Amino acid sequence: MTYRNGTYIAFDGLGQTDPILSDFKYYGAIQAWTANKNMDFKYVNSHDKTCAVRDSSLRTTLEARIRERQSNSKNMVVILSSDTRKTGSMLTYEIEKAVDYYKIPLIIAYVDYQVVAKPVKLSKYWPEALRSRIENGTAKAIHIPFTKDAILKSVEQFNVYNMPVTAMDNYSKADHRTFGTLGSAG
Repeated sequence: MTYRNGTYIAFDGLGQTDPILSDFKYYGAIQAWTANKNMDFKYVNSHDKTCAVRDSSLRTTLEARIRERQSNSKNMVVILSSDTRKTGSMLTYEIEKAVDYYKIPLIIAYVDYQVVAKPVKLSKYWPEALRSRIENGTAKAIHIPFTKDAILKSVEQFNVYNMPVTAMDNYSKADHRTFGTLGSAG
């Protein structure tokens, strides 16, 4: 049995080769937090455990790397923005494999929100693969704002051995205060 200690990060590349024009920039932010010696943000990146691939790689090559990375992952951060496509991206494949085959808990991070109190109200962001798995209850997910503290807490808290209870879990007001996304009056 493989020890699963990595965090797999998924996002929609939006068919772009320039990372600034896609949701890759948010993955870049997570990498920057990790590289910054003045920030307490550490995680095991599943993408660093295998050979690199390019967006121009054959789909079969991309899928093989995804499977290899996910098989060693304890959880998956899914970055969602207003640009995330509902179908037709590799994100669909990543969600399908993570939930259906590898049984990885999802950490759904919304880049456009500082507080995630009612995840169902953010369903407009969900790719169809995520929507169907939330609706049928096969996904186990925590819904969070895309902030350093929320992502770090989720990555440390949820894994294949400690799943969110449902597909619609979210953090409390008190947790959002500790993330610095909700003032003391909120």
